[in-house]
Amino acid sequence: MPVTADDLDAALSSVVTALRPATNRNWSVPAGDLEWDCWHTAEHVGDCLLSFAGQLIARPEQRFTRFMANANQDASPAEVLEFAEVGGRLLAASVRASGPEVRAYHPAGLADPEGFAAMGCVEALVHGDDIARGLGLTLDPPRDVCARVLARLHPEQARELAGEEPWAALRWATGRIELPGRPRLAQWRWHGAPLPD
Repeated sequence: MPVTADDLDAALSSVVTALRPATNRNWSVPAGDLEWDCWHTAEHVGDCLLSFAGQLIARPEQRFTRFMANANQDASPAEVLEFAEVGGRLLAASVRASGPEVRAYHPAGLADPEGFAAMGCVEALVHGDDIARGLGLTLDPPRDVCARVLARLHPEQARELAGEEPWAALRWATGRIELPGRPRLAQWRWHGAPLPD
């Protein structure tokens, strides 16, 4: 099954549901193992997802669109989380408005709308998890979405990890955790271009 805008909406909703109760906390703490704090990680998510939406709209083939989105520096945790969600919802709208033939630049391959939806899911989920861990929370994303995203962006790992729980497999494929017999990845790369039939 393809990764869709509905999957991106579900991924975003799981992140917002997990993090919204903690918006009264201090978001200047590190986000998981990242060098960024929780606030700047949420800002990064918003910028990334808005950038992906821009790619689908402008459709450049050899570069990213030339803008960077930032949250206001005085934005509260609730407001920077809202910024991240807005970026994701705009990406979902752009995916819905783009035909399957659309292609746009990404360093991981000239991506189609499904690729951008899948990459948006990863950005939201893994960085949402980084923030959640920094705040002492647990993210519980939809496992079917995790499985589809893993199959779309990491097809080889999806085959190798077929017996693993999908959220754990996706976190392993993005260098977040180790799995039994599989050390944590120091480097990883997803496959943004459409997969061959």
